Amino acid sequence: MNFTAVESVPKNQQLKSRMTSIKAWELQKQKSTLAPDHVWTNEDMDPVPIKNQTWSVWTWMAYWATDTINLGTWETASSIISVGLSWREAIPAIVVGTTCVAIPMVLNGAIGAKLHIPFSVVIRASFGYYFAYFAICSRCVLAMFWLGIQGANGAQAMDIMIRAIWPSYNDTNIPNTIPLDQGITSRGMISYFLFWIIQLPLLLIPPTNLRWLFLIKIVAAPITALATMGWCIHKAGGSGTIFAAGATVTGSNKAYLFLSSMTAVTGSWATLACNIPDFSRYAKTTRGTTSKAQFIQLPFLPLVFTACAVIGIVTTSATGVIYGELYWNPLDIIAFWLESGHGGRAAAFFAATSWYIAQVGTNITANSISAANDLTVLFPKYVNIRRGCIIAAVVGGWVIVPWKIISSASTFLNFMGGYAVFLAPIAGIMAADYWLVKKQHMDVPAMYDPEGRYRYWYGVNWRAVLAMCLAVGPNLPGLGYSIGSNADTGTSTISISAGAKNLYTFNWLYGFTVSIFVYTACSYLVPAKGMNIRRTIYGIEEPAGGVGDGRINEEEGVFEKNGMREHEHESEKAPMGDAMGTHPHVHDHAQ
Repeated sequence: MNFTAVESVPKNQQLKSRMTSIKAWELQKQKSTLAPDHVWTNEDMDPVPIKNQTWSVWTWMAYWATDTINLGTWETASSIISVGLSWREAIPAIVVGTTCVAIPMVLNGAIGAKLHIPFSVVIRASFGYYFAYFAICSRCVLAMFWLGIQGANGAQAMDIMIRAIWPSYNDTNIPNTIPLDQGITSRGMISYFLFWIIQLPLLLIPPTNLRWLFLIKIVAAPITALATMGWCIHKAGGSGTIFAAGATVTGSNKAYLFLSSMTAVTGSWATLACNIPDFSRYAKTTRGTTSKAQFIQLPFLPLVFTACAVIGIVTTSATGVIYGELYWNPLDIIAFWLESGHGGRAAAFFAATSWYIAQVGTNITANSISAANDLTVLFPKYVNIRRGCIIAAVVGGWVIVPWKIISSASTFLNFMGGYAVFLAPIAGIMAADYWLVKKQHMDVPAMYDPEGRYRYWYGVNWRAVLAMCLAVGPNLPGLGYSIGSNADTGTSTISISAGAKNLYTFNWLYGFTVSIFVYTACSYLVPAKGMNIRRTIYGIEEPAGGVGDGRINEEEGVFEKNGMREHEHESEKAPMGDAMGTHPHVHDHAQ
């Protein structure tokens, strides 16, 4: 990420101009490696230079280990127990759900690992140059949602930290003046603001300069999670009582609740299933082949998520024995420690601090940067990475009112299920386009040109539009019903058929598979002209030796005609194996 261009504090004249003119907010135009001169873009969208392609197997494992361990993972898993399933159903739902999302994670990650370009550029090849903005905007909004959710959880950790130091920080001394239906108290709002204002400057620091924070997180969070589980098991009298508990639902309700829980687990990673090229583009490669290291995600993501989820499930089950009520948020358990004297308050402080760090770390790596990247693409004239981080922090932290979303277990699952409705077909179309339609051969420079190969019809690929409509449309009644549901009464302000309700329980799986089928079928029945090229066109030379000298390879016959980049003898069949073993090529825009 390009954090080098630090904006100075505006002077009085600059400040006055920015208060009266939008033009005063314009950024200096950056020079792109591949985009035409008339296209306003930024350096973060360019292919990653060879020197920055450093991610190995160990990097991927460290990334997922760091990113997965947070309150969201714990809550997603333990809330399954809270809504009526037992551990016997919850764990399989988690394994199936994470495996389902790990598949598109690897399929779409391969695009970034081979071409070294971000999601906001990759998506243009399948959606069209301008329709891609719909996918980018959808991903951006949902990334900001998740930024707020993690912040609301982190605010509770802040609340416990303050109460552990100053016991007088309580509802008696800080009377509540906020209506109960808002899901937060006056004290909670103070804690939330403190979390947000402390987190804000950390979001503006490049992740590479915060390695100490991630090191603390990867050590402290697992220790805290295991310690909390151990304490709960001990208080519950061992694991026998915990694992003897059964589900509170039966029959078809149990089956559909299983599917709904699986969808909620999948939805928690639905964003990354789309924008995984933002990270996989840093993968090490040789001779332009797809990095094998990124395939470690397929077994490792379900493994790490399930391990963290099992801790949450066991602990939540134990709280039912200890307190007679299931607590699906570990911070609710830690809050009880505040009543156990000085030792309990000390334990609560350190446990809450570790979760606080976990929330901030996840927001930095997975949410803030992702949303900021999208905002720089949507508004390149006015938004850079730093401004994008600030906008995301304000929208995600306040506009979406995240504390209402996490106010109950059923509300949280409803949110996570709805989260995936629009992202599942985006992930499916990306994967189908790269693997089934274009057979892993793409023209990278054309993705940066609004008049290039991937313009389709006025910048819109109708095949992607149709696939999105057929994948999202049938799930809209279920989404509306879910949004209108009352967590306390179990009813909704919207009435829909039983079939629409049942379909919505597996909306991610439906959207992903239907989008693949529809997009692939349309692309073969009515193929877009000029899409199938013999070999991948990279635009930037990557010699076998691993160090590029910037020279142009003129042996491939790439030329430009009427704004469309074509390949000589494009109708000829490509020789076997040319995708993986060929020399990358350079387009004339690299000059």
